[in-house]
Parts: sequence; structure tokens; C-alpha cells
Amino acid sequence: MKKVKAKKHLGQHFLTDLDIAQQIAHALMDRSESGKILEIGPGMGVLTDFLIQSKLDLYLIDIDRESIAYLHGKYPDLGDKIIYGDFLEYDFRSVFPDQYAIIGNFPYNISSQIFFRVLEQREKVTDVVCMLQKEVAERIAAPKGSKTYGILSVLLQAYYRIEYLFTVPPHVFDPPPKVNSGVIRLIRNEVKQLDCNEKLFFKVVKGGFGNRRKTLRNSLKSFDLADDLKEHPLMDLRAEQLDVADFVFLTQEIEKSRGNH
Repeated sequence: MKKVKAKKHLGQHFLTDLDIAQQIAHALMDRSESGKILEIGPGMGVLTDFLIQSKLDLYLIDIDRESIAYLHGKYPDLGDKIIYGDFLEYDFRSVFPDQYAIIGNFPYNISSQIFFRVLEQREKVTDVVCMLQKEVAERIAAPKGSKTYGILSVLLQAYYRIEYLFTVPPHVFDPPPKVNSGVIRLIRNEVKQLDCNEKLFFKVVKGGFGNRRKTLRNSLKSFDLADDLKEHPLMDLRAEQLDVADFVFLTQEIEKSRGNH
């Protein structure tokens, strides 16, 4: 079969190292021997080859028509489980009425958007194992106080336990990217719902990191904070110094002060 050509506008870099592909696949398979799995951007199926050997109920989604044609030729038994579509836009309700896991070598240019979509689906997405730009992988796994800790770190850590698994060098891809890649695993935690208004929580986290150098007293000005909250010790800190529980507390307090207006 003719190889699929990597397309720059889709951010494609095809993994060529089978040992690394096996490690990534097993990071998910070792946790989940049965259940539905969605692979995002399978390309020519280097991860798929390992996933398909398991008992997993495997689905593939790719936005590249050439990849889709290649995958249909390579895995005829998957049939309509090979989905031509954009993960960011696709309506999965009929495909995954219940829980599922996600795996993939995520395109660098949309990896953050993929995670915001995962957050929207957090009631259904139990696990994510993925490879993405090392810097983004580290940011997601970073603890509070780290310079790379940011919006995605807080939002994802609110609902998932996150492990940075290993680093992947550029030379094992075709074409090689200009940066290292990182593989991370997200496992859904026990939090069904945060102990605050979740929509407001998302806004407070985004507002807090809106200007990283400012203290929260300044970066959250637009939330019309009550005077006693303005004097709270947390307000002397910057967003990167707060963990999930601190942001939940802040959201509760902002909600209370709104209710008192």
C-alpha cells in the first residue's frame, strides 16, 4: 500500500519507531482490557497495529481523507468504526453513549483544543494516553508553583490524575518535528462534580491566568469581588501559586459575594 504523505497544514508527524508505539499503546491497554477506545489521528496505523491485537473495541477518527482510505485498506474489518471527521467538531453521542478512552499522537497545532473537548466530555472520557509537544505535555502535568503551570493544568487536574510517562526525540518521526514530544496519561479521578459552580470555576481559572504576573486581586478585578474577599491572603498570590482546591474555594467565595449583591 502506498504510504500516506504527511501534511504540514494538519500538523502531521508520523511515528516510525515501533518500540515507542508499543509503549504508548500499552500505557492504555494495561489499564483497559475491554471497553471502547477512540484513536485520534491514526495516520498509517502505527499505534493501531498494537491496539488492534487487544480485546478493545477500537474506533479511529481522522480528518485526512488519504489516511482514511489507507486505514480502510489496512483494517477492512473495522468498517464504519473508521470515522472521517474532525474530533473537535464530531458528535460522538451515538458512537459513545457510555464511557470511552482516548489515545493518539495528537497534532501539535490542536492539542490544547483536543483537551478542552476532553473536558467537555469528562463524564464519558475515562482515560487519555497521548503524545504531544513536550512543552504542552509538561504544562498539563505541572504542579502548582511551576512556571509552566497554567489554565489547562488546573482544569485537567480538577478531573484527572496526570502522569508524565516519557519523552520522545524528533528523529523517530517522519518528518521529524523541530521539538521533543512527551507522552502523558490522564486517568479520571473520583470527582463527579466540583464543589462549586463549574462554569464559574472555568472563568475564574482563565481570568486568574489572564495576566500571570499580576496578583489575583488585580487579575480578577472584573469579577466584582466583595471587600472581604479582596483582603483574603490568596489575593496576594499569583494564579500559578494556587492548586485546584484553592480555585474551588475562590469560586465559592465569588459566588457568595455575587449572591449578596
